[in-house]
Amino acid sequence: GAMRSRAEVDATLQTAKLNPAELLPVVHCLSFGPQAGAGECCLLQLEPGLCAELEAGRSLVIRGEKHEQAVLCSKDKTYDMKIADTSNMLLFIPGCKTPEQLKADQASCNIIHSQIAGFSSNYWELRRCRPKLKKLRKLLMEDPYEGPVSQKDQTSTFSKYTTEDLLSLIQASEEEILHHLQVIDACKIEGYWRILEFDYEMKLLNHVTQLIDSESWSLSKVPLHTCLEELGSLEPTDMIEHILLSYGRKYIDDAGAVYFEMHEDKICRATAQMLLQNAVKFNLSEFQEVWQQSVPEGMTTRLDQLKGLALVDKSSRPETIFLLKVEDLPEDNQERFNSLFSIREKWTEEDITPYIQDLCAEKQTVGALLTKYARSSMQNGVKVYNSRRPIS
Repeated sequence: GAMRSRAEVDATLQTAKLNPAELLPVVHCLSFGPQAGAGECCLLQLEPGLCAELEAGRSLVIRGEKHEQAVLCSKDKTYDMKIADTSNMLLFIPGCKTPEQLKADQASCNIIHSQIAGFSSNYWELRRCRPKLKKLRKLLMEDPYEGPVSQKDQTSTFSKYTTEDLLSLIQASEEEILHHLQVIDACKIEGYWRILEFDYEMKLLNHVTQLIDSESWSLSKVPLHTCLEELGSLEPTDMIEHILLSYGRKYIDDAGAVYFEMHEDKICRATAQMLLQNAVKFNLSEFQEVWQQSVPEGMTTRLDQLKGLALVDKSSRPETIFLLKVEDLPEDNQERFNSLFSIREKWTEEDITPYIQDLCAEKQTVGALLTKYARSSMQNGVKVYNSRRPIS
């Protein structure tokens, strides 16, 4: 269209019953540029922290495979991406001046002719979310490491994963992924991340605990050097060191020697898993007896070491215990609750907490989750939770 003159602008204001005295003297006249199309541009709304990341020259990455809902990751956080529709059209105008800039720049001419470069009626909104890390363990469990002599390892057809591979497959930030690899005790073997096959892990742990026993070491002072010397003929030294790192805390004494303080709870827990994984259900009191006999001397087994690993059935006579691992349950909130309520109809808060704790978003409590996904009732004076929907 033709350029508007000041007289036309004033006539328009009069028609619109607007008082020119209340407005800035400068007028923007907008016209669509030749390339202005919808869908050419995407708008992303960023919180100040993420803006600062970009301004500092760091990158944000969008992650996910084709069938997954996209997430956006910074170096250490993960965000869900949702499209937010707006009722007003959003226009992109390069070099557009805000009223503040115009007030500061009194000398600017009366009419500014601006071209609209693009428009949109929605934008991407980011919400901080839990990193989607279940898949990490699942990928590594396709081909657990059974030790250096394993024939299976030479002939395995499964893919192995480098850090790069995991960054492209897992919907989480780099720091969250690296932290989770530590949590699940993954180790790097020949450049690939692997999880030890459970029996092999137990074999390694056994070597270490037997050595501790035969040397009468204190569990809080296990010397790395001697472990590697004594056990190096049985297993690769990096595996011995990995098992010490998984089941102990590394520290250096005043003389510069490396020691490990063994994690009692973790060793007791692994021992319980070994005993429970061969039985569907186990008589609780028998289990407790065998369990205590099976852990290294000087360690004390307690049922609260088994949170998120095993569940006690107090309603059966005699009471029983069975394996139920939180990492085997679905990652999605609703599916997680469906799956728990199909295992057991009514749960106490104490029993269900270890199985839903990891679903809590930032600052969210277990109580809030239960209110949303379960309904409560009283049973023999105890508050119990059951499904909000009929379990199919």
